[in-house]
Amino acid sequence: MMSTVEMPEPVCLIDTDMSGRLCVRREAVEILEKITQPVVVVAVVGLYRTGKSYLMNRLAGKQRGFALGATIESKTKGIWMWCVPHPIKEGHTLVLVDTEGLGDVNKGDEKHDTWIFCLAVLLSSTLVYNSMGTINNDALEKLHYVTELTKHIKVKSDSKDNDQSEDFVSIFPSFVWVVRDFTLTLELDGHPITADQYLDSALKVKEGSSAEDSMHNQLRTCLREFFEVRKCFVLERPASAKKMKQMELLTDEDLDPSFVEQAQDFCTYIFNNAEAKTMSGGLSLTGRMLGKLAETYVEAIRSGQVPCLADAVESLALIQNGRAITEALQFYQSEMSSKVQLPKETQEELSDIHAAVVKGTVEIFLNASFNDHDQKHQQELMNRVQKEYEEYCRRNVEESHKMSESIISRAFASVETAVKEGSYMRPGGYADFCSDVEKATEQYRSEKGHGFMKEEVLKEYMDENKGTGQSILSADKSLTETQQRIEAEQLKTEELEKNQRALEEQNRIQQQQMEDQQRAHEENLKQLKEKMEAEQRRAQEQRNQMMCARLREQRNTLQQNHCRRHMEMQRQINTMRRQQCHSSNQCRIS
Repeated sequence: MMSTVEMPEPVCLIDTDMSGRLCVRREAVEILEKITQPVVVVAVVGLYRTGKSYLMNRLAGKQRGFALGATIESKTKGIWMWCVPHPIKEGHTLVLVDTEGLGDVNKGDEKHDTWIFCLAVLLSSTLVYNSMGTINNDALEKLHYVTELTKHIKVKSDSKDNDQSEDFVSIFPSFVWVVRDFTLTLELDGHPITADQYLDSALKVKEGSSAEDSMHNQLRTCLREFFEVRKCFVLERPASAKKMKQMELLTDEDLDPSFVEQAQDFCTYIFNNAEAKTMSGGLSLTGRMLGKLAETYVEAIRSGQVPCLADAVESLALIQNGRAITEALQFYQSEMSSKVQLPKETQEELSDIHAAVVKGTVEIFLNASFNDHDQKHQQELMNRVQKEYEEYCRRNVEESHKMSESIISRAFASVETAVKEGSYMRPGGYADFCSDVEKATEQYRSEKGHGFMKEEVLKEYMDENKGTGQSILSADKSLTETQQRIEAEQLKTEELEKNQRALEEQNRIQQQQMEDQQRAHEENLKQLKEKMEAEQRRAQEQRNQMMCARLREQRNTLQQNHCRRHMEMQRQINTMRRQQCHSSNQCRIS
């Protein structure tokens, strides 16, 4: 069962060590390790002292949590997280991420701010940018970190093209701009507009080739290209300046009703629209995977490298797929242990249980694994499952052998006693011996709990004691020589029949085990094919969304008569269409 945690308060996820380098806090990673549910990661960024932490507390449904502060000093340092059960999406954990305020003059480290911003982008599924006043040139210029993303984030490790901006849209979070203390009227050219239209209007690019035009357009183009899903909220001032110095103590009744309504609209949108954090292939990240991702990115930054999504995915896949093997194998072992009581009467009984458990085992692995393109980890799992099953088969033989030996000892006890006492060493004794052996054999076969080694153990017992029958036959003077010869032949015939029965049983066991292996292989392929087809559908949906975003952007540029921008958009659309044609043939299993 997937699990989550309830944190009473936020903890620091990414901090700065004594040498001034970023580091991941072990306490936070250990908390994330306990979360096996998919995580919806909402990160807030923005200039310091603009009320970012208040928004996160609001999403957590708490008055207190992330430190608010009421002075000009930046309160939040590094990146903090607060994991709470998702209020709407059952089986999901909401991870709220509050970041250190950008642009703190006392900090004086522009690169540090850039890395904080990049990490917020890389770790979140929804990025909230919090600003004050209006969306004007000044507000946009303070979001210049967006233009640095292509320099500080790589999508593919082996890309020869330094410009991977077209790939960013597929992996970047949705974008929400929250404008605080908004006092203007939402109106354009004398007509009322929505907050979203207000944002789109602010992001319009200029037609022109001057340096001023290029500077004006660069950030706006990046925001449009990198974040295909954009949303805007405008929030009025929540209360008087005096009251705002005690924001942690204020309830909704103390705040402006318009602000409360606008803040609630923001929270409702986040709860309903923020998606689970995913990686390539559409895999939803769990808390433990998010923690490892944070460690991977920070380690790259500490070593002076640019965080690479492809490398992070590969590193995460190795760890996650190893965990998937462990979890799936533990499931197989647990289920087999609870459902199998040895010995089984037939190999088919054990086989049917194995087949049912293998189906669940493969399902668990495929749900937990990702990027196992060559099926290396899946094959490792199936090899280990096969070894486990072979051990069950071996133990089944062993237990069946023990039980059959115990039963045969009881069934033939009276015969063995009579033999020891010489009761059959008399005229007519052989006939009595044969009759008693037949009765003991019937009793042995009629009892339950032998397992499938019943005939094999009977054969072994008869082989061990065949000399006894021959001795009794030779000693029976009531039989003529001809009768003795006939009885001897009968003994051989019965021995051959028992040998044949035992051989047929062994052949059935071997044949069943071969069929079991083939059935497990087919179940493996069946579920793998279903997963690959589902991944292909998700990838196609993602490509369709990207295509729609590019087409919308193209229509906007046409309306604004931006010819050069239109040509660039057409080039990107053509590239996407070629990729769609290529990808349509990728889901193949041999």
